[in-house]
Order: sequence, then C-alpha cells, then structure tokens
Amino acid sequence: MRKEAVLMAEIRDRWENEDAYWRSNFRTRPYAADAGRDYDYYQPGYRYGYEAANRYQNRNWDDVEADLSRDWSSYERRGTSTWEQMKHAVRDAWDRVTGHRPVGAR
Repeated sequence: MRKEAVLMAEIRDRWENEDAYWRSNFRTRPYAADAGRDYDYYQPGYRYGYEAANRYQNRNWDDVEADLSRDWSSYERRGTSTWEQMKHAVRDAWDRVTGHRPVGAR
C-alpha cells in the first residue's frame, strides 16, 4: 500500500509540471490557437490525457481511444465539455507523456 501511495504522489507532482507546460503552450495547438478560449477550458482534457497515459502505459492510442471516449462522460473533472471538444487536447497530453508521437507532429 505504501508503494501505491508513493506512486500516486509522483504522478500528482508530475501533473503539476505538465499543467505548467500546457498552460504556457496550449495556444500553439491548432484547436486552441483561434478558438478564443482560455487554458482552463482545455485543462480537463490535458489532465485526462495525462492520467490515461499513466494508467494505460505501454498501450497505443488506437487501442484505448474508444474507452477514453466512452469514459469521458463520467470523468469528474470534465465540467460541461464533451469528448468531441476535448479529444485533441487529450491526445496531445497522451502523446507528450508517452512520447509515441511528438506534440506538433500532426
């Protein structure tokens, strides 16, 4: 149990680093550049993608996207956003954490 608590603390600390990264860089992404929304709008998507990449380690995006889409509606931090509104932010965060496809490669 102690090991799990330490792991969760590490993930939480790393999220703070990711959050700072995305807060500074979200406007460089095509879906956010001209949308006129602030960072707080996209943050749930980035966090969901970050958490998913840690939960589904060693899995491919194509293998988990349907599950992530289905589970978005029950994600506690989603606010009123839909999967369609957030899926690109989720994917960007996933890609950054997993390193499978560099952010900006699309």
